[in-house]
Amino acid sequence: MTINAENGSSSLAEQRNLANKKLGFKLVWIVVGSIVFAFALVPLYDVLCTMTGLNGKTNSTATELKNAKVDNTRWVTVQFTSNVMPGLGWNFYPKQASIKLHPGQVETVLFEAKNITSQVVAGQAIPSVTPGIASGYLKKIECFCFTRQELKAGETKIMPLRFFVSPDLPSDVNEMTLSYAFFSADKR
Repeated sequence: MTINAENGSSSLAEQRNLANKKLGFKLVWIVVGSIVFAFALVPLYDVLCTMTGLNGKTNSTATELKNAKVDNTRWVTVQFTSNVMPGLGWNFYPKQASIKLHPGQVETVLFEAKNITSQVVAGQAIPSVTPGIASGYLKKIECFCFTRQELKAGETKIMPLRFFVSPDLPSDVNEMTLSYAFFSADKR
């Protein structure tokens, strides 16, 4: 009977070790899968936001004005806001708080950036539009957000934004806000 008890406990210990190894492998695969998913999620999220206008993301390339007719039957108000993220020694703001325009009408607004540090500093503007549904209808022809901006110590720069609101904008959207967040974009 002692021999059977030892074999029984030895077999039980082997089963437990095997079960622990299987569980360990499953947990390792879950961790590896989570890491891969996390890295793949960011580019997929950006693509989704660009395609659908989710979270107010706008396309970062210039749009050409092709055959767009001005809709003189309605007005849209575009408000402008700006933020400078920590680590970028700039002041940055729109020269006007808002503009009222007809869909299809091309307008230019100016933003001012000033480097308040004693060294050369580079930044990159990231646009966002609210409400999110409106982001696909705000078309930028020329924008400082297309490229990295660099300012010398104490330099002030006027940055134009040339855009139009597509006449296809849903009729229930009369107002939108275009917000720019400037982030540090050092070459490092």
